[in-house]
Amino acid sequence: MQLKIARCSCLVFFFLLQASHIASGVVYNITTSEPLFPNQTLVSSGQIFELGFFTPNGSENQYVGLWYKNLRPSKIVWVANRDVPLVYTDRSARLTIGRNGNLKLVDGQQNIVWSTNVSGQSNYTSAVLLDSGNFVLQDTAYSVIWGSFEDPTDTLLPGMKMGLNVRTGAKRYLISWRSDSDPSSGSFSTGMTSETPPQPFTWNGATPHWRGGQWDKSKFIGIEDMDQTYLSGYFVQQDIQQGTTYFWIDTYNSSFFAYVFISPGGLKLVYWDDGAKAWLTDWTVPNNTCEIYGTCGPFGVCNSSNSPICKCINGFVPKSNEEWNRGNWTGGCVRETELNCHQNTSTSASTNVKNDTIWQMSQMKLPDSGDYLLGVGDQECVSWCQSNCSCLAYSYVSTIGCMVWTKGLIDLQEFSTGGEDLFVRVAYVETGSSDSSHKAVSISLSTIAGIMFFAVLIFGLYKWRARKRGNLSKIPRRLDSVNTPENLGELVQGNAWKEKLKNDDSLDLTLFSFDSILLATNKFSMTSKLGQGGFGSVYKGKLNDGKEVAVKRLSSSSAQGVEEFKNEIVLISKLQHRNLVKLMGYCIEGEEKILVYEYLSNKSLDTFLFDSRKKAELDWGKRFQIIQGIARGLLYLHRDSCLRVIHRDLKVSNILLDEKMNPKISDFGLARMFEGTQVLVNTHKIVGTLGYMSPEYAMGGMFSEKSDVYGFGVLLLEIVSGKKNTALYDQGQYLNLLSFAWHLWSTGRALDLLDETIAVSSPLEVTRCIRMALLCVQDHAMDRPNMSDVVLMLSGESDLPQPRQPTFTFQTEMPNGGIPPQQESIWSVNNVTGTTIEGR
Repeated sequence: MQLKIARCSCLVFFFLLQASHIASGVVYNITTSEPLFPNQTLVSSGQIFELGFFTPNGSENQYVGLWYKNLRPSKIVWVANRDVPLVYTDRSARLTIGRNGNLKLVDGQQNIVWSTNVSGQSNYTSAVLLDSGNFVLQDTAYSVIWGSFEDPTDTLLPGMKMGLNVRTGAKRYLISWRSDSDPSSGSFSTGMTSETPPQPFTWNGATPHWRGGQWDKSKFIGIEDMDQTYLSGYFVQQDIQQGTTYFWIDTYNSSFFAYVFISPGGLKLVYWDDGAKAWLTDWTVPNNTCEIYGTCGPFGVCNSSNSPICKCINGFVPKSNEEWNRGNWTGGCVRETELNCHQNTSTSASTNVKNDTIWQMSQMKLPDSGDYLLGVGDQECVSWCQSNCSCLAYSYVSTIGCMVWTKGLIDLQEFSTGGEDLFVRVAYVETGSSDSSHKAVSISLSTIAGIMFFAVLIFGLYKWRARKRGNLSKIPRRLDSVNTPENLGELVQGNAWKEKLKNDDSLDLTLFSFDSILLATNKFSMTSKLGQGGFGSVYKGKLNDGKEVAVKRLSSSSAQGVEEFKNEIVLISKLQHRNLVKLMGYCIEGEEKILVYEYLSNKSLDTFLFDSRKKAELDWGKRFQIIQGIARGLLYLHRDSCLRVIHRDLKVSNILLDEKMNPKISDFGLARMFEGTQVLVNTHKIVGTLGYMSPEYAMGGMFSEKSDVYGFGVLLLEIVSGKKNTALYDQGQYLNLLSFAWHLWSTGRALDLLDETIAVSSPLEVTRCIRMALLCVQDHAMDRPNMSDVVLMLSGESDLPQPRQPTFTFQTEMPNGGIPPQQESIWSVNNVTGTTIEGR
């Protein structure tokens, strides 16, 4: 017993000795008599930040820097002597306060390596590190004399301002490290411009590298994804009289850690994910070629979805066709026809000369170097540009005002969503008209010749179709069905509806003839067939202009009737988002109900996810990209579109993939749109797919946005695991994927759910997705997050609560009596071509 006590005493003494040693290395302020040495660190009062001497990996130099104390891997967020390093072996260096009250870093030879150089100070000062990360020099009254926030390096912390003062010439720019092991000033820098409205820029040396667009009092309109979801916490303050322009971020949450920093790879926003215990990147710019400044040169427009990515504005041609064809677009475009207002006076005075016209461009990142017209309204903006020959373009943004451009339009980009309208001055002849009598005659003759040519062509086509009529009549064509009293009413209703849709100006869709659909799909041949579902078949088609389309032909016995079909046309035509499939047109002839969509080369997600040979093509990076895209699409439907839409049939087969594996939500036949604050709806017609329905909808007919959230959670688990929800797992011990996922999560083996065909490239990200999926499939709708929360959770901007265990009432087959008998239920079972209807 005495031996054990002696051993315990020795251990206690050892740990006390170690604690004393550690404590001796931590200080909480720096004074004249208490400098900071290389074996010590200065810590903020809340233990959030730490400052001390450090040596980058692979370097022989020593620096004084600042970092988050308890978050690993550590990121140096500020460096004092970045351009004048200490020698690594110099252990006599110290950071202290000199006789004049300034902070100074001296080496072992008493040479001053770095100093604050604040004039008029005394030796009654001290330096402390605040919990905000600001390393400050203060006087005896605790007034801040100098702070590291005034002298940033490569990182912008919350509360730190980035910008400039044009009167004093002072700039607070972020400047990149030269390399990962060298914090000295690199070639990339980021700051704000002093123009109105101000813009954020990144420069490579003196050359613009990236531009964020004009500030509209809430966001930078040149950043496509900077919408209301991510706005809170971004601020710009401009004082024209003082000559200052500053940008900063505020997280409003002292426990949420984030920073913006500039590297040779671009500007990044990074945040700490407390659940994953890791630093995650929220966004990086530039992230594609179009975001690099001036990729397409003056009067060139960049669109990363096109090939080639650059094109000239209407009325302009490449300055050098040779360079343009080689993929070097930086020379830009030149005007094809001189503007009327730029011609000589005698020519302009001619009564036959037409005025220049305005060409509207939509969804644009507005060009650089615009002039802001203070106090000019919408109509005044138009009049000003039209009456000033120097005005090449204008735009009126309600949150900014009138902007005009008198120089070459540079750094134009066409967005897939969002953006602004830009109005460009072009010559009248470029719109298809002419000003000279000689050209008028030429155009008249060519027009007559064209009419004759098309008359002959149409006549020939008519004769060809007449010869083919017999063959076409062999195609199963419900238009030719006998008009019995039973189907005559539907035929009349269909024709009336067809005329109503045709006359609806709000529908920007093409009305296709049935014959054109037959030709496009090779008479609905099996070789053109892409797939089949409960509502009909989908075929690949090719229109006369060569454009490939997907043709959805509803079967005569389809559960999707006239109302569902009309719903899909009206609804999807009003929705525009890069993660929603685009409806191009429709066909209604007799009983034929056909939808024509954009063709997506990679078909639906299930063709990859549940195929043992193809699923390996979906690595984790692509799967996470798909998850994020689906979430953004649902957020648009629920909150950001002009309508409020609940999809009601979210599943893997309704997620289509384009050539870049970007997801697009499809099949809106069952979707419902609402207005106002309606959140919960009851229906006696339950439609959807077994396994994706929320409990309140399948059992009681109650649906809301949270019903879609439930389906998203199921979909998320299927994407992570590569397995279907409607199957038994672990030798039948678990009823479905949800119960199996909960078992793995609750036993600390969540990563075992990941598809075994792919490598774990980001285990913390995978775990976060599984946890979020379990939050989405909780039994009670009120417990599930909304899609705004989901998007924030995916980006790591929001903490994840602990999910509650679901009861897993759904099995691979619906139990008898699962739905009240008075309700009509339509179940579209995944991978089953038919539709099971349980009558009343």
